[in-house]
Amino acid sequence: MSFLPPSETGAVHVRAADAEVIGAPPTTIRLLVDAHSADGAMSTQRVTLGPGADGATPHHHAGSAELFYVLSGTVQVLAGEQVLTATEGDVLVVPAGQVHAFAAAPGESADLLIVIAPGVERFEYFRLLARVLSGQASRQELLDTQERFDTWFTDSEAWRAARAG
Repeated sequence: MSFLPPSETGAVHVRAADAEVIGAPPTTIRLLVDAHSADGAMSTQRVTLGPGADGATPHHHAGSAELFYVLSGTVQVLAGEQVLTATEGDVLVVPAGQVHAFAAAPGESADLLIVIAPGVERFEYFRLLARVLSGQASRQELLDTQERFDTWFTDSEAWRAARAG
């Protein structure tokens, strides 16, 4: 479900059991808060990656920054042309417009809380991504939504080198 209207206090409360989960262990995406639930302030997902698993390919968001908080494990994050390694408790913030990508470090798992601010309606993006990965939708369908979801895909030689080696 992952959407509960703000309570009488104005707070958004998503119970863990109610969060929509995309994927299957060890690699899952928990859809926590979409932009409309938080009056556009943010959108939030929890991404759990199995050992060495890829997260997102290189892309940027024209209008939003992206925060990565490492709940556990080790993650590699592309930030511009640098590939940074972050471990439990680390925080990385990638500004709007900067190319970024993320993946579990080779041989390591990673559990991340990801916040995009200001928020972008992203739940439908992740549902479409799941359909692409399962062969139910084409990569072109994903590319056709770049403007809608403010996710602009690109290539990164630095990321390819880091993930290959």
